[in-house]
Amino acid sequence: MKGLSSLIIAFSMYSRIPMPETEWTKDKMEYAMGCFPFVGAVIGGLYIIYAYFAERLHLSDFSYACFGTVLPVLVTGGIHMDGFADTVDALSSCQTKERKLEILKDPHTGAFAVIGCCLYFLLYAGVFCEIPRENLMSIGAVPVISRAASGFSVIWFPKAKKSGLAAMFAEKSRKGPVTVMLAAITLAGFVYLGLVGGFGCVLACSMGAGFSMIYYYKMMKKQFGGITGDLAGFFLQISELVMMAALMAVWKMR
Repeated sequence: MKGLSSLIIAFSMYSRIPMPETEWTKDKMEYAMGCFPFVGAVIGGLYIIYAYFAERLHLSDFSYACFGTVLPVLVTGGIHMDGFADTVDALSSCQTKERKLEILKDPHTGAFAVIGCCLYFLLYAGVFCEIPRENLMSIGAVPVISRAASGFSVIWFPKAKKSGLAAMFAEKSRKGPVTVMLAAITLAGFVYLGLVGGFGCVLACSMGAGFSMIYYYKMMKKQFGGITGDLAGFFLQISELVMMAALMAVWKMR
């Protein structure tokens, strides 16, 4: 029952999929971060379904890329893009760590956030457009791996402040079992990617995920002194874009 409650909390927090109500008590949140990648599994499954219909509907390259770009946002409600936008605003301010953390909390959206989101969606659509349609099923592992990596950062990376969503989920998680869950899910994602895309895809995706995490860790330590929920969302979006671009590069070189 704890596992089911944690799954419900993970989907309630990180998706727009309707879930039954449950109390967010410590014991029910123990495995929520470990269940976080299952939201990505839903997105990955929808990508597989989308691959089937995109091929049979003979979508234009433009429609193919646009629908593929908005699909994960429709599932998540844009919660991670919100973190991306806030982080872009904070980074663009060139202020002190304390002021940047204040900007993360500011509910207003700055010009740099809007510009950053537009550039992100253009890059994502551009990469998506270059992915051969017969290889679309392979990217089903990307949203799973990105959420496992983001969940790991929430559990283990230093926090910029003692309050907030990242601190709350980290405090209430059973770190050992959740880490094992995230590692197992990540491995399953790479196994799937290897089966449908080959070793080159596994290598490219793992390198993309690794470089993204190294950048994220160094950036958050230098710019913010630790992570927040917004920064975790920023990392998730960046890692997905980098992994997609890495997979695209593999397929284009074949």
